[in-house]
Amino acid sequence: MKTTNEEMKRLSELEVELPREIRGQNQVLPRLLSVLRRGQLKLRKPGRPRGSFLQLGPTGTGKTESTLLFTRRLFGPDALIRLDMSEYQTQQSLGVLIGSQPGECGYLGMERRRVAEGTLLLDEIEKAHPRVLDICLQLLDAGRVTLASGETLDFSPFYVAMTSNIGSAEIIGLQHSGAATLERHITSRAQQSLRPELFARIDEVLVFHPLDYATQLEIAEKFLRAELDFLRGQGHELTAEKSILSFLVRKGFHPKLGARPMRNAVEKLVGDAVAQCLLQGNAGSGELRVADSGESLVVAPVQD
Repeated sequence: MKTTNEEMKRLSELEVELPREIRGQNQVLPRLLSVLRRGQLKLRKPGRPRGSFLQLGPTGTGKTESTLLFTRRLFGPDALIRLDMSEYQTQQSLGVLIGSQPGECGYLGMERRRVAEGTLLLDEIEKAHPRVLDICLQLLDAGRVTLASGETLDFSPFYVAMTSNIGSAEIIGLQHSGAATLERHITSRAQQSLRPELFARIDEVLVFHPLDYATQLEIAEKFLRAELDFLRGQGHELTAEKSILSFLVRKGFHPKLGARPMRNAVEKLVGDAVAQCLLQGNAGSGELRVADSGESLVVAPVQD
């Protein structure tokens, strides 16, 4: 099957969008894109998934976000099957996944019927029961899974992305080490925790680094720009003092959650400032500044 012009266009757009949206992870994006190119250009051998990844590193560094982004760009907004593997920690949970009685298709069967092609995302893969991991091995090796109903699901039109936070707790002690040392440590810890046959079937092991302060500022600026664009569409013309970026990082970045809370923090803080401005009888436009209290934002109305 030939690659269509539309598929080529989507891939080209993704190569621009991915580094723009996923900040501070330049060491993994080229390798991620390499697998996606081969998958989209039909350069994979038949009978296997389009590509597979194991994404390691701390929470809030872009592991899941990068998967959501490339899936949405290449296949559309509803092309993701997402499984939280912490819900499949017992042998009995295997029945929930693929059915436990003849005739049952399980959750995986229902989701596969909904999605023709896209990405299967397995979050926190290390928490899955060994019997559930057997299913993962089948997926990576042959691109197929057999349900309790006897039906065989074909996952060759899918990417398989697995995430894990293995080794992330020790990263604080390695924060002054080089990138190569950090990656060796996290990869080694993952190899100790996961079955070697799983590693042997993965196309790319991608280690996402902790976000340094400069990257945190970039992410805060990205979300701030998006919020100002949204409010402009609502009729509120706002500019922002550059100093508020450090304030947004302080409020939106969490040592354990990374940049994950940043979007909500920006929307809340900016939204609260505009709401307060409107309640005071002003137009909700002006310059965003850090309040004197240092704990909120205010809108300084434009002076005529």
